[in-house]
Order: sequence, then C-alpha cells, then structure tokens
Amino acid sequence: MIKKMLGRHKAKMKLSLRICVHCGLCAESCFLYMTRGKKPEYMPSHKIINSIGKLYKKRGKVDTALLEEVKDIAWKKCVLCTRCYCPFGIDIPEMIALARRVCRSQNILPDFDKA
Repeated sequence: MIKKMLGRHKAKMKLSLRICVHCGLCAESCFLYMTRGKKPEYMPSHKIINSIGKLYKKRGKVDTALLEEVKDIAWKKCVLCTRCYCPFGIDIPEMIALARRVCRSQNILPDFDKA
C-alpha cells in the first residue's frame, strides 16, 4: 500500500528531493526553526529529506520504526502552516502532507491526547 501511495507522486517528489541543494534558505521561513533555537532538525529541508526522502529511498519497503520517525517529523516538527519558502520552488508542505498520509494509512499517528 505504501509503495502504491508513493508511486502516485513519485515523479514530482523525487524531482523535488533531487532539486534540494540543502542551501538552508528555507530555514528562516519556518517559525518552528526560528523559535526552537535554530536546531537543524526543524529546517524544512531536513524535514523533507528525513521523512518523505527516506520513504522513497526505501521504495516504500519500510518498517514501523521508520514510520515512527517519519511521524515525529511530520507532526511534531511541522504544523503545515505553509510559510516555508524554497527559492527552487519545492513544495515542502505537499511533501510533509504526503508523509503524513503514508503514516496515517498504516495507523501510525501521534498521540493527540498528550499535551
């Protein structure tokens, strides 16, 4: 199921992952990055590479541990505010939203009851 989901968006997502040059210009447009001490794990480029990027690298053949990592990035390190800006035109929110959909399809969800 994951492979099929990723396959529907493969061309655009893989192109976006190849275009990302890790320039960091997207970082300061992310309020989480700016308010969390500018920690690298909050950089939009870091988030896409370590979430949707890993899912494509594994060609959808992922285990629960990786999905848990992706879940933490997609929900705890991104609020999908759409403020992130990439000068190369990468649609970062779309990539994070796909990572969320993949997790959701496998019932890997954040614990919304925890504060």
